[in-house]
Amino acid sequence: MLSAVKRYKRLVSSALARCFPRTSAYVRSEDDLILRRWPEARKQPAATAKKPRAKAAAKPARAGKAAPRSPDKPRVRPAKATSDGIYGPARLSIGEQQIQAMRLRVGRAVEAGVIRAPSNEQWAMILEASPVTRIFAGAGSGKSTTLVLRVVFMLCHLEIPPERLTVISFTNASCAELREQLVRVLGFWNLDVDTERVRQCVRTFHAAMAVLAREVLGKPQWFEQLEQKGASPTELDNPLTASRLRPAQQRLLKQAYQQCYAEQPRFRERVHQLLGLPAPDETGTRRTAPKAPLDAFKLAGERTPAPLFEAFHAQAGFIESIGIRIDQIQPARLACQETERAFVEALQLFWRCFSELLDSQGLMTFNGAFQRLTQWLNSPEAAASPALPEPFSHLLIDEFQDISPQIVQWLQALHGALAHQGAPVSLMAIGDDWQSIYGWRGSSPELFMDFDKYFPAKGTKKLSRVLMLTTNYRSIEPVIRDGESVLAGVCVKQEKTSQASRATQPGDHGVKLVTRFDLKARLPDLISEIQAQCEHVAAREGADRNAVLVLSRRNDPLRLIEAQLDRKWPVKTYSIHRAKGLQAEVAIIVDDCLPSEPHPLRNALYAYCGFFRNSYDQAMADESLRLAYVAITRGVSRVLWYTQKAQGATRLLTERAKAKHR
Repeated sequence: MLSAVKRYKRLVSSALARCFPRTSAYVRSEDDLILRRWPEARKQPAATAKKPRAKAAAKPARAGKAAPRSPDKPRVRPAKATSDGIYGPARLSIGEQQIQAMRLRVGRAVEAGVIRAPSNEQWAMILEASPVTRIFAGAGSGKSTTLVLRVVFMLCHLEIPPERLTVISFTNASCAELREQLVRVLGFWNLDVDTERVRQCVRTFHAAMAVLAREVLGKPQWFEQLEQKGASPTELDNPLTASRLRPAQQRLLKQAYQQCYAEQPRFRERVHQLLGLPAPDETGTRRTAPKAPLDAFKLAGERTPAPLFEAFHAQAGFIESIGIRIDQIQPARLACQETERAFVEALQLFWRCFSELLDSQGLMTFNGAFQRLTQWLNSPEAAASPALPEPFSHLLIDEFQDISPQIVQWLQALHGALAHQGAPVSLMAIGDDWQSIYGWRGSSPELFMDFDKYFPAKGTKKLSRVLMLTTNYRSIEPVIRDGESVLAGVCVKQEKTSQASRATQPGDHGVKLVTRFDLKARLPDLISEIQAQCEHVAAREGADRNAVLVLSRRNDPLRLIEAQLDRKWPVKTYSIHRAKGLQAEVAIIVDDCLPSEPHPLRNALYAYCGFFRNSYDQAMADESLRLAYVAITRGVSRVLWYTQKAQGATRLLTERAKAKHR
């Protein structure tokens, strides 16, 4: 294994050295040439000269309805290394010469129109010296370009070896965008790079995990990639937006379900109880394997019924994502009804059988790998192991608000183990709790807001450096204010106010609400309005390159609309979850964003895991409003919202409109 690790390190080091061959020494050699073009640059003060420390994030306005807590439930504990802090106390070594070199380099790109001049807020992020930093980056705040410039600063001016730095984004698509920006910006400065070589520096969480899994877990094959065309065993994508299970996955789950039913009398009993069937007939079970019932089952809080094996898989993914090991749950301690406890007991029996089946075929789930690696990183074996991946010494993580407890545990263990070996580690977390919309998959903005609890710095206060990107370069002020108004009903949030950079022009507006709208009956009216908005954007000077985005929480309305659109129109349709990060001159939203039904099991699991102050139901109510905020802030100069009646987010918009006219 050691020789394999050394070969891997040499491969990555040589590849990235070719990507970034010129360091700050090269930049300093160019200073004289640059200063001839910008003589005033030498007089600019350093952005990171001694400044008063930014105030810590404000406390949430309201705590919301807390979930009931079981008196004897096990608490989730952070990695051992966090007891005395992980980061610092030494700051990154940043001198005046490095700052000026970076400012001059960026100035060249600005003059050439490659990038927009960073604001003071953005410069603070680019030049930050703290080893642990939290960035609240609002919608449209230009965080992607700022993140790219931060990477350039660390590689080319702080001389951090490229083999010790990794940028993490949540999906392969967002990673591709960051790589493209990095290649473009570095290419302007005549640095010989290409996307393939930069790939090592920009990964998803799951691709990063796969690097360590290859060394520690024996190159597993992934259950999530079964029958996935073009799937890479190394460039793993985040399954946040995964569609339904593929046939090969269903077959394995069904096989484990049938095997467990045939071999486990207790499982058979629980299955019949859950499905409302008569008690199983145990006569003759030794001679003939009993056939498992495939009746559909609907767990309280779920939208649709599904076969039991699919219901087990869905809830297992959520349980592991919020940091709970399925085999260690004590169902009697869950604060829920007997039906939910019976479901968990059956799930534990099923999951043991399913895990054994995966092992027999050399397969592993993403969650299972995160669990095993976290356990290994917290063990004495890891402390002396050469398998710890150096690329994760310095981490820059985008979209941190969508992180899950399982990822928190893995990051704690990873940086804790590296720090224990004496490696310098740093973490910059960039996110926006207002745009956290994956709670149904186990993520929570509370983890970003309680960041210092999980990623403490060394020293007496153990606090991270907190910076804010509050300027919105995307939307006009009426759109921003309407977006913020729907967040008034969110119980736990970071208080902040965005500032509009874009001027409002005649005809621009925030959210225009159209109620009593039935899509099937009035679809022609909507299509006519979409056409009118396309014509408006075509006549608008300096309009966004995307004319119209049509958004919905569900895919069914989008399919009806797509069937009637002229393909020549500059219109794109997306679910709100998939539209995150996109923008268009006009955003058109169809239907409302309402919270899901009460979910007794997930409420109990939320309380059991110990990570959250909210109940799951309250978290989903908050998330429905954040989803509305994400939808509204996709629009640049106009937003139209069509709904049957004002409820949820649209009710808050109606109340805001009435208050303005009083």
